[in-house]
Formats: sequence, C-alpha cells, structure tokens
Amino acid sequence: MQNKGLINTFAILFGLVSLYSISFTFSTNKVEKKAFEYANTIVQDGDGKEIARVERKYLDSVANDTNLYFNIFTYNDIKEKAINLGLDLKGGINAILQVSVKDILIGLSNDSKNPIFNKALDAASEAQKTETKPFVSIFFDKFTELADGNVKLGDPDIFGNKSLQDKINFNMSDEEVMPLIEEEVSNSISTAFRVLRTRIDKFGVTQPNIQRIGKSGRILIELPGAKDIHRVKNLLQSTAELQFWEVYSNQDVAQFLIGANVKVEELLKVDTSEAKDSTEVEEKSISELLGGEEDPTTVEEKNNLFSIFSPNISQSQYTTSVIGYASLKDTAKVNQYLNMKEVRALLTADMKYTKFLWDAKPNKDSEIISLYALKSNRNDQAPIEGDVIDDAIQTFDQLGINPEVSMTMNSHGSKLWGKMTTANVGQFVAVVLDNYVYTAPRVNDAITTGRTSISGQFDINEAKDLANVLKAGKLPAKAHIVQSEIVGPSLGKEAIQKSIYSFILALVLVFIWMIFYYGKAGIFADIALAVNILFIFGILTAFGFVLTLPGFAGIILTIGMSVDANVIIFERIKEELAKGKKLKQAIADGFSFKGALSAIIDANITTLLTGVILYMFGTGPVQGFALTLIIGIMTSLFTAVFITRMLIDWYANKNGKFTFNTTITKGWFQRLDIKFLKKRKMAYIISGIVILLGIGSLITNSLNYGVDFKGGRSYVVKFVEAPNAEEVTLSLKEVFESAPEVKTYGSNEQLKITTKFRIDEEGQTIDDEIQQLLYTGLQDYLPDGSTIEDFKGGFDNQKFGIMSSIKVEPTIADDIKQAAMWAIFGSLLIVFLYILLRFKKWQYSLGAVAAVFHDVLIVLAIFSLFWKVLPFDMEIGQSFIAAILTVVGYSLNDTVVIFDRIREFKGLHGSWKFSEVVDKGLSSTLGRTINTSMTTLVVLLAIFLFGGDSIKGFMFALIVGVIVGTYSSLFVASPIMYDTIGKGEGKKK
Repeated sequence: MQNKGLINTFAILFGLVSLYSISFTFSTNKVEKKAFEYANTIVQDGDGKEIARVERKYLDSVANDTNLYFNIFTYNDIKEKAINLGLDLKGGINAILQVSVKDILIGLSNDSKNPIFNKALDAASEAQKTETKPFVSIFFDKFTELADGNVKLGDPDIFGNKSLQDKINFNMSDEEVMPLIEEEVSNSISTAFRVLRTRIDKFGVTQPNIQRIGKSGRILIELPGAKDIHRVKNLLQSTAELQFWEVYSNQDVAQFLIGANVKVEELLKVDTSEAKDSTEVEEKSISELLGGEEDPTTVEEKNNLFSIFSPNISQSQYTTSVIGYASLKDTAKVNQYLNMKEVRALLTADMKYTKFLWDAKPNKDSEIISLYALKSNRNDQAPIEGDVIDDAIQTFDQLGINPEVSMTMNSHGSKLWGKMTTANVGQFVAVVLDNYVYTAPRVNDAITTGRTSISGQFDINEAKDLANVLKAGKLPAKAHIVQSEIVGPSLGKEAIQKSIYSFILALVLVFIWMIFYYGKAGIFADIALAVNILFIFGILTAFGFVLTLPGFAGIILTIGMSVDANVIIFERIKEELAKGKKLKQAIADGFSFKGALSAIIDANITTLLTGVILYMFGTGPVQGFALTLIIGIMTSLFTAVFITRMLIDWYANKNGKFTFNTTITKGWFQRLDIKFLKKRKMAYIISGIVILLGIGSLITNSLNYGVDFKGGRSYVVKFVEAPNAEEVTLSLKEVFESAPEVKTYGSNEQLKITTKFRIDEEGQTIDDEIQQLLYTGLQDYLPDGSTIEDFKGGFDNQKFGIMSSIKVEPTIADDIKQAAMWAIFGSLLIVFLYILLRFKKWQYSLGAVAAVFHDVLIVLAIFSLFWKVLPFDMEIGQSFIAAILTVVGYSLNDTVVIFDRIREFKGLHGSWKFSEVVDKGLSSTLGRTINTSMTTLVVLLAIFLFGGDSIKGFMFALIVGVIVGTYSSLFVASPIMYDTIGKGEGKKK
C-alpha cells in the first residue's frame, strides 16, 4: 500500500482529535450527573419541578468554575464543546415559524384599501393552502388575474406610496415593480430572522439553531434542552409591537358600560325569545306535574354584559385605569358584546374610537383579568411606538422585590413621552405590548428624562424575556408556529438510555459475528469498525453537528452497513486465494480497484447520493439521520480500505499465515452455482401478488398518515395507571367535538392522542386552549390534585402528563408531502443516471430502479396491510420517508455490487452465455449478500427491540426493506436487466 506512513499519521492524528472532542462530552455529563445527584439530595419528595430548579441553580453556580476540566475550561466552555444532542434525546422544541408575508405586503402598501389588492391577498391566502410557491409569487399571479390590466402594482394607493417613493412610482410596469417588492419582502424576512436570533441568543439555551428555509418566509428554530415551552413559544411568536396610549378612567366609561349592559340584554332577549317560547309549554307541564307550585327560591337569570363582566364603577368617584373585570374564559364573549355595532353606537362622539384591551396576565390567585379603555383614533395609530426605545433591562421596583423592565428612549421618544405625560398629569397612560396592557399607571408628574418602566404580575424570567424582545426590536410582521415538535426531558433521557443499550448490543453482536465468520480477519474488521465509530462521534462533536434519535439509528445502521466493505474485500481475497495466489498478492488484489474497491465505491456512492437527497429535502430529526448516514459512509469507506488494510498487511508481514475464515465457516458459500434466472418467473409472480395485494390494501385500508402529512396535533400522554383507550376517546370527544385518534404508545401507561380540532386557527392562545381542553378531557384519568401546570410537564422525573407533542398545520403538511415525493423520485432519477454512467447500459439502470421501486411498493404494502394489527406505531411521516430512502440506498448498494461482478465476468468470460454470466455473478456474491444482510438485520433488530418507542415504526420499515432489498437484488434487478438486454447486446440463449 502506497503512502502507508502518511495514512498512519493521518489516522492517528484524526483519532486523537476525535478523542479530544469527545472528552468534553464525558466531562459535561460528569458535572451534570453531580448536579442531578445534588438536587435529589436537597429535594426529598421527588418533585420534578423543584429538582430541575435546584439542578439549574447548581449548574449556574459552577458555570465559571475553571477547576472542572484541566483547570482551564469552565462548565460553560465544556458544555459548548460537548456533542449537540437533538431535542428527541435531550428534550426541547423544534419549530418552524411562518412570517406573515401577507402582513408584510399590507405594510408595504400602507394598509391599502384598494379592492383589487385586497381581493388578491385573500385569493393568495386561500391558494397557499394547496400551492407550494412563495406567497408573494401567488399574490402576483392573483393580482395580475384580477387587475386585468386596469390596476397596477405601482399605483399610488398600492405600492407607489410615499414610503416606497424612492423605489416605485406609478409609471412603472408590474414586471418592474415585482422584483422590487420581492426584495422588500426578503429584507423584511431577514429582519425577522435577525430579531428572532437576537431573542434566542439572549434566552440562555445552549447550542440553539436558527435558519431560514428558502424564500418561503419560514424560519426553522431548534432549542434542545429548553424546558419552559410556553415561555419559548411566547418569545418566538411575540411581535413585540410596543405602544404608549392615553387611557380613559373607570368614571369616564361608567355610563357607557351601564348603557351597554342594557343594550346587550335587549339584543340577547330578541335572539332567545323564540327558543324561550318553545320551552315554556314544556316547563309549564312539568310544573303542573309537580303540583302546580313554583319554587319560591327560583331567581330569574339575567343574560347581559354584567352577567360575565364586573364593571369597576365606584360611588365615591374613585378613579382608576381598570374599567372592569372578567374571568379569563369569558374574555372572548365580553369582546364580542363590546364590539357589537349597536353597543359601540352608545359611545359619545369623542369616544367613538375607544379600544378595549385586556391585561397581559390574570390575577395570580385567580383567573380574573382586568379590562382597559384606550383613547384610540381613526387610524388606530399610537402616539408613541416601540421604535423610540434605545435600551431595555430587567430591574426591580423601589422596594427591590418585584421584577420590572426599565426602558430608555431616544431623543425623539423622550420629547414625545415628555409631551404625553405633561398632558396627562393626574390621568392614566398605558404601556401596551402586542395588544395586551402591561401597565397603566397614573401620571403624577411629567417625565422628561426619556425613562420609564413596565411593572406587572411577572417573575424574573418573564421580565428578562420582555426586556429581551423590546431590545431586539419588533418583528416586521406577525409570526406563528406552523410546525412544532416538543419533547419533555424525561422522554429524552429515556430515549438516550434505550439508544445506548441498543447501540452496545448491536456492536457486540456484530463484533462476535465477524470473529465467528472471519476469524483473525474479523478481529481486524472489528478494530476498524471501532475506529469508524470514534471518527463519527469525533466529527459530530468537533463540527457541532446535532445528534438526534434517528441520527443515533443512522450510526447504528452504519455499523451494519460498514461491515459490508470489509465483507466484500474479505470475500474477494478468499476468491483470490482459491485461485492459488500467495497471501500478499491475494490481499493486494482484493483491495485493488479491479478487485473489491470498484464495487465498494459504486455501492457507497449510490447510498451517499440518497443520503444527500434526504438531507436536502428533510428537516430536523430526518436531517440528523441523513447527516450521520453520510458521515458514516465516508468514515466507513476510509476505515475499511485503509485501516483494515494497514492491520492486515501488518499481520501478514509479521506472521505470514492468515486465513479469512474459521474451521466452522470454511467453505461456506464457496463454488456455488445456483440458476437464479430459471426462478425469475416464479419470483415475478410472487412479487406481483404481493404488490397487487398491497395496492388493494392501499385503496381500501389506506395508510396511517401521521400529522406530518395530514396536519393536526399529536400528544404523547403518560398516566400513572393504564387507561382504557376507548374510554379516553369518548371523554375527549366531548371536548374536541369529534373523536380524536387514541392508541397505546409503547407501554400501556402511555397514549398517543391525535386531533385536527381547530388546526386551521393560528396563534399561541389557540395552542394553549387545545392543551387546556385536553387536560379537561383527561382529568378523570389523572391523579387527584393535579394541575394544568403539572399536566403540561417539561421537567425531569415527570410521572404523568404530556411527554411530547407535535403540531403541523395543513399548509405545511402539504409541503412536507410534496417534498417527500420529490425526495423519492429525485433519488431514483439520480441513481438511474449514475448507474447509466458507470455501466454504460440503460438496462442496468432500469433493473436497479425497478428493484428499488419494487422494494418501496412492498414496504408500503406491508404498512398498509398491518398498521391496524401490529402493536407499535406505524405512522407515515417524515421518518418513514427517511426509512424508504435508506431502503433505496441499501437495495442499490446490494444491486450495484452484483452488477459490478456481472460486468467483470462478462469481460473475463466472453464465451459464456449471458444467462450463465448473470447466474455466476449472483452465485459468487451470494456469500457477501447474505453476510451483509444478516449483520445489518441483527443491528436493526437490536434497535427495534431495545430502542425507543418513537422509532419502532422507522426501524420496522428498515427491517422489511433490508429483507425485501436482498430478495430484489437477487430475483428482480438482475432478471429485469437480463430480460431487457437484446440479442444484439450479447444475450446468448
């Protein structure tokens, strides 16, 4: 082997760097284990929330301690350099935010009232549900269609306004305006990206990830380790639109509220009179049956505004900014009443633009929340807005007890604030953020310093977040979460433990098999495999890549597949030895390009191509799987070709005697001569029957589509005692209006609950309401005394409640489905072209692609036939597409190795019939085919049986795919290639 010294030096240095990188992970785990043990000694009752708080306090105390690692690195340093664990292994949130391009366009048009413009926006919003083009492109199409040349984008009442006058004017054509608007939209999304990054960087989560997704206006955010999910969602979705308003007092609106109460009662009486008349006869009959006497304690129930709203009307003329109170659950109904046109007509002329807004938070001890009346105007334009804020920090009040946010304004803001406070001495002003009132104090003196503060009912973290979003600036448009995956830390720890167990088991089984089958050569292959694993983890750690649960599966799968290169080499060396060659020559020929290297490179490139496509089209955990697969393929190629070669050469030079088998396996799969082609018609019939059954099942039984593909919300909920899934379904039907899908998930104490209830509605409040309804529907199955906060979870040692959740809105679900289809067909096309390039005949490409298509159909058929029968989750989602593409890669790997041998035999034995060439090629590689399939299946079975519940369906798809892929490479790919090669191509009967 040439350049042996250079390769040895590189391998040693690479190994040392990998060990150095991985050492930070071990040190971090050691510190965090101490923190967990300390927290458990302090908290005796096992309260998960309190343990998490004490644990965090301990880690904060050692954050800057340099005595933890070589007296150089602090905990923060080693934590930063440790391996990045994905949210499925660590807990946290993965979310895709959609920045509202519609809102951006409205803002660019200065809230245009042009009917064509607004119709085009509405049409684009509707079309976006089924189209995958960027919103702005859809809008341009709809505008062109509706305008019909009569209205232009550059018109003064659309984009040719004062705000854009430096770039756009009414003389410009639509074709000239469109790229300018696209640029403005892109700039706004970039602004949103920067604002969100600033907020996240200040949030305090280690190793966050944020990136833009193409031109769609979507932003991917991953926060592994984030535990306060509600806080994270508020941070991400808050527009941070800060405003300062003058406020009406309770005495100012007292008469209006009294009149509104009377008017609401009148309106509701009219609406309910018919219903009342229809029930009076029945009530009278019941009364007569009971003796004809009315209950003297009966009180007529009023149906008016004050039945759900308590006005703050004082007889002593006491004034306050709070005009009344309501229960949190009644706020929507109060809003509805106050916004009735008949009610608003009661406002005096100087109050007709009054805006009613609620407090940011209800009372700490109850669900009662305050209402305010703001002095708005025709344009709903606040006198002072958040762009005047220079700085914002979290501080405490004068007593040093309650957290608040101190703000500093720029010179322009200071003047405006001084003017407003001067005009309102003795009156009230409100600080409003995203249409919620944070504080509305009385102005005692004019404030001309440009300083003010926000106080309210919030803790230190909330005050820090508020200061953070104010300092980062407001988003240019509202952003809402269209897809999210949330995993609690307890589920993450469980996933890590199961992954480690399955990893060790798979590794031990492969090591034992290689030694059993190849003897001493198997030991060297095992050493190369161990080095391969070291390299993979070293690369993941050194470059800051994220290791997810599917990524862990990718590494374990790499163990099985990396053995393949060694198997191909060893089987080739055995063939060369059988020809009578000397050991050193046989080893050299086995490792040569004409020997095993050609097949190894072709097989790995086809798998690598599918991995790259999977990474391009996948998101989150799917990308994690693709990444580890890609890294594993490259490192396994290096270790098999160079590390194994180095060890074998060393031993051969030292000892001179070397066999590539044991006394038991000697002669296995040698000199086989199976007539595979004679069995091809029977194989076609068997495959055809299975595929037809599968197609029939797909039509009648369909597939179990996950929320990735159909949209909806899915929750994994843990219970103290195993509930009855059917009873839970009935309980939840009462709160969700229709029956959700409920099934056991893993252990009997866990259920997976999926619902599409209100999935089309946007906003954090909707997500909170759905979670509240879920809690209400499940209360009979939860421990006595449990609260909604206990149920939400998000802490270690969680005994019950939501362990993980996924939300996917229908729009993005359609995009995911389309991306999945492109990924599958794209991989088939690229592989077809690569095989055509390498083998020079389209028949080889057709055979390979036909076999892969056959494998995909059968995996789909199995999932369609058995998803209602088998006791584990068999959802069709992004992870399933990852499995399908892995099956594609594996099947191609197998097929290409066989094709490579057929091509070689055809060149060496030109006098043979082509049928004999094919049969000999299949027979000579059968040992490698079975050996690789067995090791891969052993690895997959270890993960399937002992890995986490969330990847059982994923691993089952791979197991089916490996079995079917092995079958198709023998009985589908080569026979189809043989049948499509014409006589002119050398087929001799």
